[in-house]
Formats: sequence, structure tokens, C-alpha cells
Amino acid sequence: MIKTETMEEQENLIESLLERATEYGKISFELGKLKALDKTSKIGSSIIAHSLVSTFVVSFLLFFNLGIAFWLGEILGQTFIGFAVVAAFYGLIAIVIHLFFHKRIKKYVGDYIIKQVLK
Repeated sequence: MIKTETMEEQENLIESLLERATEYGKISFELGKLKALDKTSKIGSSIIAHSLVSTFVVSFLLFFNLGIAFWLGEILGQTFIGFAVVAAFYGLIAIVIHLFFHKRIKKYVGDYIIKQVLK
């Protein structure tokens, strides 16, 4: 009789532990899903916000550079020379950035992405 009660108690204890372990697994899985969703939504909203700002900055720069090119063309006598000067300026900047800052920019962007994902 004593052994039967002990066996029943042990069976109940094992069942209780199995139920708790199952619940813990389900809750851990749900928590993982929610964390992944949170990260995804933060990264997605950040991309959308940066894209919107970038669109306006690029539009501003485009029209500003067109204005400078036409203005320089008027000063220099021919429109295409103004565009050539503006293009040469940006070509020079691109070469300088590539030669001196390419690795730093690549490292900075990589670190930023990793920081955002691990946040």
C-alpha cells in the first residue's frame, strides 16, 4: 500500500514535470517568435524611414546640381561645360572616397547593421 502511493505520487510528479516542460517549450518558442517579429519590424520601419529621407535628399541634390550645372554653363558660355564641371567634381569626390574612405565606410555600415540586428 505504501509503495502504491509512492508510485502514484512519482507518476503525478513526472506528469507535472512533463507538462511544465512542454509549457516552457511552447512559451520559449512564442517568445522567440515575438523577439524575431520585433527585430523585423524595427529594421523594416528603419529602412522605410531612411528610404523616405534619402529620396528627398537625392531629389534636392539632383535639382541643386542641375541648377549649378546650368549656372556654370551660363558663366562659361556653353551649357554642356557646366555639366562637365559638375560631373568632374563628383568624379573626383568618388575617387577620393574610394581611395581613402572605402574601408572605413564599409566597416561603419557593417557595424551599424550588426548593432541594429543585435539590439
